[in-house]
Amino acid sequence: MSELENEQRGNHNPSFSDEPKVEVRRTADGSVTLFVPALNEHYHSQHGARQESAHVFIRHGLLPLLPAAAETGQPLRILEIGLGTGLNALLTLDVDQAAGAAIEYDGLETFPLPPAIVAALQPEWDERGTPLKELFAELHAAPWNVPVELRPGFRLRKLHQALQAAMLPAAHYHLIYFDAFAPEKQPELWSEAIFAQLHAAAAPGAVLVSYCAQGQFRRNLRAAGWLTEKLPGPPGKREMTRAVKKE
Repeated sequence: MSELENEQRGNHNPSFSDEPKVEVRRTADGSVTLFVPALNEHYHSQHGARQESAHVFIRHGLLPLLPAAAETGQPLRILEIGLGTGLNALLTLDVDQAAGAAIEYDGLETFPLPPAIVAALQPEWDERGTPLKELFAELHAAPWNVPVELRPGFRLRKLHQALQAAMLPAAHYHLIYFDAFAPEKQPELWSEAIFAQLHAAAAPGAVLVSYCAQGQFRRNLRAAGWLTEKLPGPPGKREMTRAVKKE
């Protein structure tokens, strides 16, 4: 879920020679996350990485939109800000297999995980058995900046670029997972200008969900044209945010 660089890369697997140190850590629900000592920040909630993602992004973002997408047969287009470990993408794919909706998933990431960290995360997915352990490996092995069909009906495109520099298509996305590091860690990603950029890329009626419920965050969303609401947060967090673009 990091946005640690501002450099765009080409259509190749990037070099990791300048990577900051990250550590694998177990969270309270048994799932793992990563910790960045330089930022003193975790990729996910220490109260439970998996349950946080399932609550914020799946329950309050994806699930309300899946029935209509499955009925119409039109692809549900998702943008994730901070692909990180791939947890949100994999949970999305896992849920969608039962729903049968077509999904086009773009994940922005400025600091891809080095192979050693991917290998260290693999055992957690191995414990969950197939197909998730295979999907985790396939997701991280997929090339950057080109679309890949991870499973029939689920197209993934990993974009190795900073959000500020991304040329996002207009009125395109139906759902945005805003999973950047906390505002105090990366304030440049929580500005009104960023949310105006995402508003322009969102289709009418699109939904944006985030674990964050900070007051300034919601004010910046509203200033950029989003309608916001506070929802109960996952374990360990009182509230989260859901925003909608007017039809």
